[in-house]
Amino acid sequence: MELPVRLRQARSALLLIFLVHGAVFALLVTRIPAIQDRYGLSDGELPLALAAVPILAGVGTVTASRVVRRVPPHVVVRVVQPLICLALVGVGAGQAVWQLAVCLVAFGLLVGAMEASLNMTGVGIQRGYGRSIMLGFHGAASLGGILGAALSWAGAHWHLSLFTVFASSVVMLLPAAVAAGPRLDARPDGTGAGRGGPASAPSAAGAPETRPDGLRGIPWKPLLPLCLIMAVSVVADSTATNWSAKFLEDTLHSSEAMATVPYGLYMVATLLGRALGDGWVQRWGAAVVVRAGAVLAALGFAVVAAAPEPLTAVLGFAVLGVGLSVIIPQALVIGAQRLPGAEDTAVARVSLFNYVGFLIGPPLVGAVGAAVSYRAAMCVPLLLVLCVLLVARSLAAPNPADSSARVPSPEAPRTTVG
Repeated sequence: MELPVRLRQARSALLLIFLVHGAVFALLVTRIPAIQDRYGLSDGELPLALAAVPILAGVGTVTASRVVRRVPPHVVVRVVQPLICLALVGVGAGQAVWQLAVCLVAFGLLVGAMEASLNMTGVGIQRGYGRSIMLGFHGAASLGGILGAALSWAGAHWHLSLFTVFASSVVMLLPAAVAAGPRLDARPDGTGAGRGGPASAPSAAGAPETRPDGLRGIPWKPLLPLCLIMAVSVVADSTATNWSAKFLEDTLHSSEAMATVPYGLYMVATLLGRALGDGWVQRWGAAVVVRAGAVLAALGFAVVAAAPEPLTAVLGFAVLGVGLSVIIPQALVIGAQRLPGAEDTAVARVSLFNYVGFLIGPPLVGAVGAAVSYRAAMCVPLLLVLCVLLVARSLAAPNPADSSARVPSPEAPRTTVG
């Protein structure tokens, strides 16, 4: 059956918006040293400022889960994305520490609301398609991260001010996302419909879903394995992005230039895994793909920890990127399937543990690295990722209550690729 035009338009629009969001986030995190210099932050003050962002993002995620009970997620996306861009420009324009604090508070809260709403919208569009497309959205965010890092590099190379880099990037990226925003509503008309069958499925991306009154009646138990998988995956991801360069320089005695290679190759591997991952889910099912991703991630960390020289470690980080790339998007999709009628709440709750992983990962790995060695530190996320294999076994259990979802169940093999 041919998909409705508005549903295909919604998918294209969301791909673009994910890309812009990934680029904006990368612009901030890749210029952290320049931000520290601009505002004169000490090495002790900087971690406190950075730790506040994921905490506030968690608050933003919880807030979004309540807002979308009355406002469709795609509307939240359209409102929040320009505000995130303004907060980024504010970071580059400020002069005093209090101005930085205000902008980072806004950025953290808005990013949490944005990412939760993006994933809710993506899950709704995927339901309309009736097949896995969620990994493609996250692949667009990875591509955006590469684009943002390239813009950041260009600004540093040409010695441009933070304000110039951030403002010019926003001027280039934001208009495209704003123009795509109206196409996020996949409803064929302005009314929306129930979730019962194929004809109503496209409305899922554009209308608040029926859910119990309040949050008290929505259980946490079906989501706990997915929350653990999310947190562990982000611990592993933050290890690669935060500590790969230091591991190569301090442990393997690589050159400074070589130490920058793992992050770039890790991002490319992540993009590749997400570009191909929807096809893997179609063929083998989400639970199998999650377990395979955990095996690859553990193998990648093992190669890194045992690497005798830099090139081996770089290849290990690439394997790690492919493995982790498929886990986080599937945790969100399976979470939505676990709570039919409260999919948005499920996505928000699983997303919340994204920020838990960010808070735990870098300090934990850094502490082990300082106290023992960075080889030992790489074994910490390795062991945590192996735990995903144990938890992921529960994902194969079918959820009989989810009879209305058109997305393939976690263990149902699918051979149709489109």
